[in-house]
Amino acid sequence: MQDLKTKIARDLLAIQAVFFRPEEPFTWASGIKSPVYCDNRLTLTAPAVRTDVEEGLATLIRKHYPAAEVLMGTSTAGIAHAAITAHLLGLPMGYVRSGAKDHGRQNRIEGKLEPGQKVVIVEDLISTGGSVIEVAEALREAGADVLGVVSIFTYGMKRGLERLAGAGVKNVSLTDFDCVAQVAAETGFIKPCDVARLIAFRNDPSDESWIGGAK
Repeated sequence: MQDLKTKIARDLLAIQAVFFRPEEPFTWASGIKSPVYCDNRLTLTAPAVRTDVEEGLATLIRKHYPAAEVLMGTSTAGIAHAAITAHLLGLPMGYVRSGAKDHGRQNRIEGKLEPGQKVVIVEDLISTGGSVIEVAEALREAGADVLGVVSIFTYGMKRGLERLAGAGVKNVSLTDFDCVAQVAAETGFIKPCDVARLIAFRNDPSDESWIGGAK
């Protein structure tokens, strides 16, 4: 899958869905300084990239989750990707709200889901893994057999990997932080010497020693 990883990395960089700025870090809501900004919603407004992404997600599902019966998107970023990918695969889809509605039937899971159905979750981004684990738990409580997750991009952070493993949630991504950083260096989006700084951030986001050129 290395060719697919590289292709998607190039796509995301080209439309600035993943944007590196190691000299002027972004600040996350948590207060952590980050050299990267990720907005995979931009893939939806770039038809060629969108095609690569959705066909790529379909490929991952065929390869890693051939028994999938239903796709469930995360709210809200995963909904469109789940819908398009489900169309390509000829599968039903739905989505999981961040919380139950406070009116009507008070659904959290939208779309028909039968107990025992084999489900794959579609997510745009995996960082610490918390939100997608909540989605998996909601689906399991509803009786679904959650096979795992497909996502566009993952940071590969230690905390996220450990949380997913602890929750028994498998994730397969189209591309990852390390691949995108390497492609960014090769194509001039960042300096080659910045790659080590970016990996240092990935290894421990709370350690800001990478800022200012520290390795």
